[in-house]
Amino acid sequence: MVRKVEKTLKEWAETLTPNQFQIARKKGTERAFTGEYNNHKGDGLYACVCCGETLFDSAHKYDSGSGWPSFFQPASAEAVEEESDRTLGMHRTEVLCDTCGAHLGHVFPDGPEPTGRRYCINSASLSFEDRPMSEEPDNLTHNDGHDHALNGNPAQQMTTEQDT
Repeated sequence: MVRKVEKTLKEWAETLTPNQFQIARKKGTERAFTGEYNNHKGDGLYACVCCGETLFDSAHKYDSGSGWPSFFQPASAEAVEEESDRTLGMHRTEVLCDTCGAHLGHVFPDGPEPTGRRYCINSASLSFEDRPMSEEPDNLTHNDGHDHALNGNPAQQMTTEQDT
């Protein structure tokens, strides 16, 4: 397959941390329960640490108990590619970034519905970006003609005609 982003190992080593390089480019694995995103609860998108391509959405993340960030599907069908992996005396399915070929982790057939798949991904292969805030303005005008300031408090709820 022709990659959209191609660099030599030397070029990757210059742009990644040693841990990121070992995992994403040399197909390493971080120890279970040690990755930055294992217990991460942010709302946003996970991208390839190598090329920045969006790979996974936090809406598809769940706690598998495996010790690695787990997702039941990629952000899009085109985001990742899968290859047979027979290393370490096992037969697994490796997950790679479709854009640059970075090693992400493995996918297993024991995930939750709706896919039944568990994408078990190394945190070191990912970066995270918060989902952009809603385009709603800080002050909302309701049918009573008054501005109701939210004061940056997302827990504050406002009643509209539709809610009552």
